[in-house]
Amino acid sequence: MEITEIRVTLRNEEKLKAFVTVTFDRCFAVRNMKIVQGENGPMLCMPSRKLPDGTFKDVAHPINADFRTYLEKNIFAAYQEEVSRAGAQPAAPHPVPPVPPAPPQPPAAPQP
Repeated sequence: MEITEIRVTLRNEEKLKAFVTVTFDRCFAVRNMKIVQGENGPMLCMPSRKLPDGTFKDVAHPINADFRTYLEKNIFAAYQEEVSRAGAQPAAPHPVPPVPPAPPQPPAAPQP
């Protein structure tokens, strides 16, 4: 299965960075994929629907790791291109944890 088109629509939101539509073999499109800022960097979310119990279930998703890697690699490359073209701020690759303040140092003992 070949990706023949990737359309990225950037969003200016804290967590939601983009909506993505991917076309396969010029004959099948998957819409409403999302690039969101996760705790460990951007991640790709598959289209989903909300169930009556309040949980979400993917409508479409890769069924093996190799295809997920292929899909993510191509989508994130298209996302970076669109960010560069638009001059937008991309999703942070990794969050930078705050640096804790140094503990106070005890006063130096007087020297005799």
